[in-house]
Amino acid sequence: MMSWNWLMADWREVVGSIAAVLVFVTFFERCMFRLRCWAIAGNVFFIAYAILRALHPVLILHTCLLPMNIYRLWQLMRERKRQA
Repeated sequence: MMSWNWLMADWREVVGSIAAVLVFVTFFERCMFRLRCWAIAGNVFFIAYAILRALHPVLILHTCLLPMNIYRLWQLMRERKRQA
């Protein structure tokens, strides 16, 4: 009988790879708004990956970074609205 473990392992690595690509993209972004959006997406995927792989340091890091990125994005949007 075929085991489902290989399928789960593949999906966990796909989630981790997407997270890495999202963080990589942030280094090429010039627009701060889009940079924060990419960073938030990367944080979400890294949190999911850390949960799937039981990587506690990665989970702690991205759980701390996510609200910081959300707050900075909110500040940026508030500043843009004030200038308009």
